[in-house]
Amino acid sequence: MIAPRLHPLIGLATSLLSFAAQRAFAFSPTSNENVRVRVLYWGQNSYGATHTSDTANWQQPVDFYCQDDSIDAFPIAFLNVFFGAGGLPSIDLANTCNINDDAVFSGTQLPNCQFLASAIETCQSKGKIVTISLGGATGAAGFTSDAQATQFANTIWNVFLGGSSSTRPFGGAVLDGVDLDIEGGSTEYFTTFVSALRSLMDGGSKPYYITGAPQCPFPDAYLGSVINAVGFDAVYVQFYNNYCGLNNYNDANDWNFATWDNWAKTTSPNKNVKVYIGAPASSTAAGSGYVDIDTLTTILQQTKAQYSSFGGVMLWDASQAYANGRFDAACKSALTGGSSAPPPPPPSTTTSTAPTTTTSAPPPPASGGSCAGVNTWVSNVAYNGGDQVVYSGDLWTAKWWSYGDVPGGTAGDWTNDGACTSNNLKAGQYIAYHYEQKSVPTKVPVETPSSVPKTKNSRVYSF
Repeated sequence: MIAPRLHPLIGLATSLLSFAAQRAFAFSPTSNENVRVRVLYWGQNSYGATHTSDTANWQQPVDFYCQDDSIDAFPIAFLNVFFGAGGLPSIDLANTCNINDDAVFSGTQLPNCQFLASAIETCQSKGKIVTISLGGATGAAGFTSDAQATQFANTIWNVFLGGSSSTRPFGGAVLDGVDLDIEGGSTEYFTTFVSALRSLMDGGSKPYYITGAPQCPFPDAYLGSVINAVGFDAVYVQFYNNYCGLNNYNDANDWNFATWDNWAKTTSPNKNVKVYIGAPASSTAAGSGYVDIDTLTTILQQTKAQYSSFGGVMLWDASQAYANGRFDAACKSALTGGSSAPPPPPPSTTTSTAPTTTTSAPPPPASGGSCAGVNTWVSNVAYNGGDQVVYSGDLWTAKWWSYGDVPGGTAGDWTNDGACTSNNLKAGQYIAYHYEQKSVPTKVPVETPSSVPKTKNSRVYSF
């Protein structure tokens, strides 16, 4: 995601070519005619989080997904703790490597995942870039000062990139850059962090990349200021779990790739930054925004034809794509072959009202209902819209996808159906896999796009 240090204004696709000359496709930095870069997030086993019994399709080691040319870049998700024990970060790679199932470096909560070094290097040897994604839906992100942000840049450089440290979780494998998937915490000092990191990368012995994964509402609440201040190589805009998702492509009031294209050409310090369409790789990869491959093919081809900033497609995530009939390979075909897409349809004339906040009091609880057989609410279980739980003696129904937001809390995820009329309750029975906390999609915002969300927004479903 990071722009090549030697050519900071060249787009990611061009940078990939300079880094991996063996790749055969041609690319012109002044045209998007041959753009076909595909990005696939790996590390969270989000399919396993929603399909606990289908272990055959759970996440595999990263090199499993590098066996063909469908994907060009793999952000490893996630570095979810910035400052943990011993002052070092921590990473959680779900069923592959985590602090519960793997050894940690002494005095830290940084798991030793050095068994992945050869898998990472295998992907790199095939001309793919592998980066570390910071943040995620539950990530503890943020800095308290410029000095701390600069210090963290040095830590990332030494632990994951071209520096040296005795606590490198991927051993001798040198990652190719950093992806910012910031969904919560403080927004301060990220410009300092990225600037310091960029400076270190500029002195590196190979190209490094910096990318971001903002949500589609513009400007992004967490990354908006930093992508305006420092040149990014690409932004993987999450066009899902929001009103501007792929499912609203034909509504000109909602679909806003043009806004991101304008940002790329007029505001971004890197005028050659590439804007990617981030899409869920299956219907279970996000709360909303999934479209079938035929629809996505049309969207990708039309966007490629209309906007020179278009860089390709990003998918959340690897496990979902493979379980969904190799959705990633189908995206490759959409970008590199097949017949051209029809011209875009005329925009819908339907008028939509921008999301707004309200100061009115919530409606009173309903009269109640039977709670027989209904599970009690559990903080580390994901709920879909329509799911019911019991909390504080009341029956609650989820309005939409919810994770970690207590019924009756400020997030407003739940409708209070009233006091239980039956106490024949079922205990909160669930399978608490450690990766469940990582599969957290975004909700449609209820405030204006420019406001800081009151609840976590998931980069987990970015691509």
